[in-house]
Amino acid sequence: MKNLALALITVAFTSLSAAGSSIEVLGADETKRLNLPFSEAVAIGDLLFLSGQIGSKPGELTLVEGGIQAETRQTMKNIIAILEKHGSSVDKLIKCTIFLGNMDEWGDMNIAYTEALGDHRPARSALGVSGIALGGSVEIECIAAR
Repeated sequence: MKNLALALITVAFTSLSAAGSSIEVLGADETKRLNLPFSEAVAIGDLLFLSGQIGSKPGELTLVEGGIQAETRQTMKNIIAILEKHGSSVDKLIKCTIFLGNMDEWGDMNIAYTEALGDHRPARSALGVSGIALGGSVEIECIAAR
């Protein structure tokens, strides 16, 4: 197991070196305008790392109304907009991590999440947390190819 972990780390560093190790900070103007201490995404080579997105209206710090499904739909719209803005798309999602304020809402979140993805199924983790920004129900961060 130790050798496998070492091999994976070596592959990751080799990939970063081959891609050129310059890091692009993307969408920092948008988040700075909202006084947020992060960028919407960071790219290295052909990989995009999206900051966690919540069900907020574009350009605002206000959640959509309607509960977990409405928030998840808006979260996915926000993710798709960032992907497309930076040369990617929903079908290039590699990995998503989902944070839920209430694990009992997992099924309802899943409905809206899979609607947004169509037939694409990236790797995924989902976990319960004790709080999400703005009192939200869901936050999703992603890694995608460009």
